[in-house]
Amino acid sequence: MRYVAERLEANVKVALGFECPLWVPVADEPSDLTKARHGEGNRAWSAGAGAGSLATGLTEVAWILDRIHHEVPRAESFLDWEDFKAAANGLFIWEAFVTADAKRESHKDDAQAAVEAFRDALPDPSLSNALAAMGRIRSLIGGALLWSGWTKDLEKLDEPSIVIKPQEPYGA
Repeated sequence: MRYVAERLEANVKVALGFECPLWVPVADEPSDLTKARHGEGNRAWSAGAGAGSLATGLTEVAWILDRIHHEVPRAESFLDWEDFKAAANGLFIWEAFVTADAKRESHKDDAQAAVEAFRDALPDPSLSNALAAMGRIRSLIGGALLWSGWTKDLEKLDEPSIVIKPQEPYGA
């Protein structure tokens, strides 16, 4: 967190990924409320590892963002890549979705896989967005940004982050 805050304080653009669901769909039909997001396949946000990482991420993401914002209260946050590109500086937040063959031996290695996938998606990671937000969504990252003071914009509650999903198997 300190490194991110230092970079932002120096007016360097920073992209920060979190390996937990940052948004979830809100279906019209009650029977569809816990279905996978479009593109998740058999790794639904509401089941198994997805549910566990979502619950942990709710507090960890908010806590991390709060600490960073406390250090650099004037920095801006972005969920939209084009807005981030147009800004002089700021924090771009994205979701890392590391599953199946892309899983590695440790959480640190999974994070490395996600960073490599994000880097490989440059110069426009939005073109590599692995999950489509179909219909209404609840932006958990938008809620965390509001709670931690990064924004007062309630529309962030409806804004999804991009999702980067490494595809290569371990060791490839």
